[in-house]
Amino acid sequence: MIFWIASYPKSGNTWLRALLSSYLYSDDGVFNQDLLKNIGQFPEKRHFSEFNYDAKIVTDTSKFWIKAQEKINLNNKLNIFKTHNILGSINNNNFTNKKNTFGAIYIVRDPRNVLTSLQNHYELSKDEALKFMLSEKKYIHDYHIKNDFSDFQFISSWEKNYKSWINQKIFPVKLIRYEDLSIKTFEILAEIIEFIQKVTQEKKDFNNLKAQNCVKSTNFENMKKIEQNNGFIESVLSKNDPKKIPFFHLGPKNNWQSIFDKNYQKKLNLIFENNLRELNYTV
Repeated sequence: MIFWIASYPKSGNTWLRALLSSYLYSDDGVFNQDLLKNIGQFPEKRHFSEFNYDAKIVTDTSKFWIKAQEKINLNNKLNIFKTHNILGSINNNNFTNKKNTFGAIYIVRDPRNVLTSLQNHYELSKDEALKFMLSEKKYIHDYHIKNDFSDFQFISSWEKNYKSWINQKIFPVKLIRYEDLSIKTFEILAEIIEFIQKVTQEKKDFNNLKAQNCVKSTNFENMKKIEQNNGFIESVLSKNDPKKIPFFHLGPKNNWQSIFDKNYQKKLNLIFENNLRELNYTV
């Protein structure tokens, strides 16, 4: 069965995967990049290799979302996957279902800081990034490969994305705020491990020392140092030159209040006001 680590892009999904992969798939809790391979992404091209679809049609792999998950679950193991996909359907093709899913963690981030991260990652202006976040028809794929949408993910808008996961009753979902994970990393990690064990009905004693190593080895400065010294498998090529865009950009220094002028801050607060209040962010 699958357990999802779900989020809108640039909301802390990779950091959470680093924490979890270090805790679940290492002996000592010390992070290295190879551990991330234990929590892959869905959907990806490799999941549809046995299915007949047209790679040139943006949504065509959605016909095989469920069948691909059924194939994955033949191993009768806990399969943890990252996804940015909305929890919904396209052309009557559901993203997942109760038969294939244990549950999910959804990590949400202040949309005003998501915007600044999107700017860096996708090389956008602030207005382009805002349009990206508000588009209910938004999808992402590997734009470096022309006419191949095999790894298409339908993310919709920032609001639709998080609401699709936390307002459903198909399977258990635990909502985590990126900001809380930043402040109380050890405590939130412990809560997540407990939640995973609860929904998978596999109880083990919590390893405090291992968790402490996870937190220490995946902090922002350490992850940035790893990227500077060895590169990072999640970083992407720039659209404008052959260099890769730094994945670990601002981290804790990513503060919309110090980046945007007062007028733009007011604009963002007005656009996201209801969401900010619902998620207990300061307006």
